[in-house]
Amino acid sequence: MLSLVHLRVLAAVARHGSVTEAARELHYTQPSVSHHLSRLEAATGAKLVQRVGRGIRLTPEGQLLANRATEIVGRVDAATNELAAQVGLRTGRVRLAANASVLSTIVPKAAAAMDQAHPGLELILIERHPVEALQMLRQGEIDVALIFRYADAPVEEEGFRLLHIGDDPIYLVSQRPDDSIANHRHSAWIGGCERCQNELITVCRQEGFTPRIASLSDDMVVVQALVAAGKGVTTLPGLALQAHRRPDIHTTELTGFTRRLYVVTYGDPPDPPATIALIQAIQDSAPAGSQSGER
Repeated sequence: MLSLVHLRVLAAVARHGSVTEAARELHYTQPSVSHHLSRLEAATGAKLVQRVGRGIRLTPEGQLLANRATEIVGRVDAATNELAAQVGLRTGRVRLAANASVLSTIVPKAAAAMDQAHPGLELILIERHPVEALQMLRQGEIDVALIFRYADAPVEEEGFRLLHIGDDPIYLVSQRPDDSIANHRHSAWIGGCERCQNELITVCRQEGFTPRIASLSDDMVVVQALVAAGKGVTTLPGLALQAHRRPDIHTTELTGFTRRLYVVTYGDPPDPPATIALIQAIQDSAPAGSQSGER
């Protein structure tokens, strides 16, 4: 019979790739972690880990079980939090993942509102790109994801419930007022992560060219500093500019390129009270704009 303790240990080992780091996270000794792994192998009849030099790695069977263990442990933790929330939002925690521009603008306002309305609740915040945030949500590692997506983006897999809370326009960031993408066909461009570059490339290709990306940074402060220094131009969402904006750059809104902002939960409704309270706080803190129901 599988033990939740054994599954929690396996999930930690898979997450860190190390018995030592897993023991540190779980506040166990290394021999204790090894013992739990041995007990789990005995219970399953499968070899789950193997030695590689001074470290270990999961076997295919171990990786399969670790993936399920992560989801099971996440769901159990979520259920524990939901039960705590049912006693009147006096205790418990709610976990939120979002990208940097949202974490530095909408989320602090929502967090302050949560502290005032429900001081006994612990709000845990994690910075993640929407793709990773949705994966964490599906695995039960968080309770709410705050993401952006585009109108033509494929629909998320079954189980996710999206609530549209507003829109975030995209801006051209350059040294010229009232600028346009077409003016920078031959300019150097500043890109970010691979997904962010795809956004930039799409914007430029609609003007008939592929941008020459000369610099890379995901940091909105660094990007604006490079633009101010004449090292290129870029695009940034409005929330990033709201979080930080240099006075020596110019921004031009790009019509037709808007990120849609969604609060996302996973599984069948209703959501636990703590999750509902957080969603309401986020809605109250979101930028003005149209809002639609769940789908």
